[in-house]
Amino acid sequence: MELDWGLLPTLDNLKKFVNESPSKLNESWALLKEMSSETILQKQLSKSGKVSLNNSNFKHTKRKRLDKSVFVTQKQNVVGGGTNSVFNALAAYLRYLEGTARDDWQEVHEKLRTAEIRDGASFFALFGPALCLGIISRRRVYYESIKYEKERNAGFLSPFGYSTATVSASADTVCSMEWYWLLLLKSQLSDGGAYPIRIWRWNGYLIQYTVVGNRGPAVLLVHGFGAFLEHFRDNISSISNDGNRVWAVTVLGFGKSEKPNVVYTELMWAELVRDFIIEVVGEPVHLMGNSIGGYFVALVAYFWPALAQSVVLINSAGDIIPAYTSPQFTKVRATSGATWLGARLLLFYLRLALGSIVKNCYPTKTERVDDWLINEMLRASYDPGVLVVLESIFSFNLSLALNYLLEGFEGKVLIIQGMKDPITDSKSKVAMLKEHCPGVVITELDAGHCPHDEKPEEVNSIISQWILTIESRVLSQACS
Repeated sequence: MELDWGLLPTLDNLKKFVNESPSKLNESWALLKEMSSETILQKQLSKSGKVSLNNSNFKHTKRKRLDKSVFVTQKQNVVGGGTNSVFNALAAYLRYLEGTARDDWQEVHEKLRTAEIRDGASFFALFGPALCLGIISRRRVYYESIKYEKERNAGFLSPFGYSTATVSASADTVCSMEWYWLLLLKSQLSDGGAYPIRIWRWNGYLIQYTVVGNRGPAVLLVHGFGAFLEHFRDNISSISNDGNRVWAVTVLGFGKSEKPNVVYTELMWAELVRDFIIEVVGEPVHLMGNSIGGYFVALVAYFWPALAQSVVLINSAGDIIPAYTSPQFTKVRATSGATWLGARLLLFYLRLALGSIVKNCYPTKTERVDDWLINEMLRASYDPGVLVVLESIFSFNLSLALNYLLEGFEGKVLIIQGMKDPITDSKSKVAMLKEHCPGVVITELDAGHCPHDEKPEEVNSIISQWILTIESRVLSQACS
């Protein structure tokens, strides 16, 4: 039996397909990725005559490139090249405490000091791209690290930990990467999940997401602190069935997404959401967020308004500050011994009392807090890197007022507020929103901090009607 394959596409056919592809990023969208939130804030602070975020962050000293440099990027801050070149850089990295006269090793040591924004963070910053590209494997890095550790300790491994910070950084990083790769691979292969799990790599880190629906407006759901995409378990399909395409993402540091050794900030999470819209969704979306996720989507709408068709905030974090006219923000996120201790005490408390804490957030339907939800939250609390994420709680900076972030979005913001929220004074917040956020639509529900999961039928109906209203308005404006 012979198959008729038809004619081969010509070069013109391919060019036409690429240019007409809905996922193709135009130049303006590509530029959005280059506009970091810190850069935008820096410009606004400069205009207002206030002190900059961190001048050192915007100045890069040029160093003369070495002939045998192992750094391949324009900023000379990422190890690359062939396998031998990366192995050479790894040897230099591991032997940071040993003096050397070699220029290439001295360069690695200098970059290590610059990239060490927190203990152990330098390894992935320097070697992450080489690992992701497969120039060097995670297991080979682990082998070389342990080999060097044994060389330092007469062939033995101490039961009290590694003898150098560089061995600890390299070994811990690749073990964590391997853990999350296997975890997400298992999630993809499992048939037990309600939604198909997909993997997106953001800045070298593995991010879990799902998408349901193949027609209609694009909707993106962003969860709150300690949650994950499955927290929208009874929202995704319902909103999709009402004629929408629904994406839900587990942001970095939560659920089954990777929890790397980085400095977690609300601006970093906002940029993750921005890049997800650009790289994965490929078109403007209706942004919806619960709790701290609401603050993330408000930041996205403020910094990159072209990405948001509308904004839905479900018991969102963030304050309403009257007469707030200009950003007051600091980039410095100091960590201390108190932060280190606080994160460990907080983790111990959360594991001990998680069930009662979550049930307090579901005051009208505590039965919605089932074993699955608690077990999934507890499971994530034992993942590698969870303590680093918890440390970020002590350095959160939500000083950009919610009413300031929503300016310019009049008529395109929906607030869904559970009035029995144990975390926030909902009555006071609703009153402040009505007074200082003109054009915002507010819906009050008899629910707690997570009304989308406590009363999904009500919330789904409100959201679907909201999207229909916004889309009808956009269509009528386009036709007029």
